[in-house]
Amino acid sequence: METSSLSHLLRRWSEGDSGALEQLMPLVYGQLRRMAKRYMRQQPSGHTLQATALIHEAYLRLVGQEEKRWENRVHFFGVAAQAMRHILVD
Repeated sequence: METSSLSHLLRRWSEGDSGALEQLMPLVYGQLRRMAKRYMRQQPSGHTLQATALIHEAYLRLVGQEEKRWENRVHFFGVAAQAMRHILVD
């Protein structure tokens, strides 16, 4: 998907369009999974959290934010990465 289309869906989601979120998640899931796997490789062996669980926890945090003002895809993935790092620290 083009970056502009992804940014458009992010803006629609920011404006409260839940349909945009439904369209968005299948498009960004692969990138979120790659990020999660990278973070999990950096964890000590024996860590009980798996990449899929990390993605789902990050998703809940992203969706649960009261203030969602996504500027673009870079902003979204930056916030998602930060959420994943916070989850791993918690």
